[in-house]
Formats: sequence, structure tokens, C-alpha cells
Amino acid sequence: MKSMQEIEPFAKARKRMVESQIKARDVHDPRVLKVMERVPRHLFVSEEMRPDAYEDHPLPIGFGQTISQPYIVALMTSLLDLKGSEKILEIGTGCGYQAAILANLAAEVHTIERIKNLADSAGINLASLALTNIHIHVGDGSLGWPEAAPYDGILVTAASPAVPANLIEQLKTGGKLVIPVGERWRQILELWTKTSQGIEKKEILPVVFVPLRGKQGWQDAN
Repeated sequence: MKSMQEIEPFAKARKRMVESQIKARDVHDPRVLKVMERVPRHLFVSEEMRPDAYEDHPLPIGFGQTISQPYIVALMTSLLDLKGSEKILEIGTGCGYQAAILANLAAEVHTIERIKNLADSAGINLASLALTNIHIHVGDGSLGWPEAAPYDGILVTAASPAVPANLIEQLKTGGKLVIPVGERWRQILELWTKTSQGIEKKEILPVVFVPLRGKQGWQDAN
């Protein structure tokens, strides 16, 4: 059992993170802010990275992957406009931090990771928080996870050269897809909403993400 002296520095760091990095950049969903302040981001990075866990930048998590900047995690989550009853698909589990945020805001989360070692590590991280509404799968995230479709929302934490058709197909009518789309080192974060009349697309802001590997993503090694 950690002492209050050990826990408190991280609690203060999370509060500063939310105030200075997230609220200051116009993410104001109270449910998202509350969860960002509560979920222990430092538990999802290596021991040597923990002093930087609440800083305003992504961090490496191994295998050429990263944990996203806190602001980006909060922004992408807020774009899904979650109320608590939704079933969500996340593409790119990584260390499990984004899945933990989603699991605190939705009823059910399915998350896919192509690298088994990362998926296993994420499972350990998430189990430590006693989150029981997350299902981790190993596979090609660009194809989605049709076994549990349709989804109220899909969040993609890797960049694709185009929006994978499978992900649009797996959305419910009224569902939202948040995804970085573009070139290898330059993308636009996009919000796609599936309506009864078709698809509505909104461009949010420029970003740079690791590539989405797979049949409907990047297939090269660069």
C-alpha cells in the first residue's frame, strides 16, 4: 500500500495536467476532465519515464510505439461525446492508457493491438485498475473487430493514409469515428459521423501519429 506522500505528487501532477494542458486548450467535457484527473497515467509508462508521465508530450512505450500527449487523449475522447452507455472500439491499444480513459466513460470497450507483447502489457496495466469492461484483442486493427460490431464510437490511435472502409461499416448510425488521416509524417485528426443520409466529416487539427499498420492502413515498414 503506497503512502500518501508517494501518491500525492502524482495527484498534483494530474491536476496541473488537466488545468494547464487540457482545459486551457478548450476541452471542457466535465466527465472527460474528471477521468483524466483520476486515471494514473504514470502506471502506463516505464519506471524511468514516470517523472515525465504528466508532461505535455507523447512518451515511448517500446516497439516503436508511443503513449499520446495528454491533451490529444482528452481531445480525441471528447470528440466521441460519450454519455456512459456506449460500446466503443479502440484501434491501437498500446500501453492501455487510452482504453482506461474510455472504459471510465463508456459501458464497454473493445481494443485491438497488433503487437502481442504490448497487448499483454496493457492487460496487466488495466488489470491493476480493476477495469472489467475492456476486451483486448490481438490482430489487424485496420480491419476493425466485426465480432462485436456495430459500435457507437471508434477511436484510432494510429495514422492511416485513408479511412478504412471496415471501420465505417462497423459504426452504428449516429456513431462517431475519430482518426488521424494523411501522409506518414503529417496528418489531420478527423471526426467522421455516420448518419442516415451518409457520412459527415470534420477536420479538427494537424497531428503526427505512428502509422496504422495493416491491410487497410500502411503496409510498408517506414
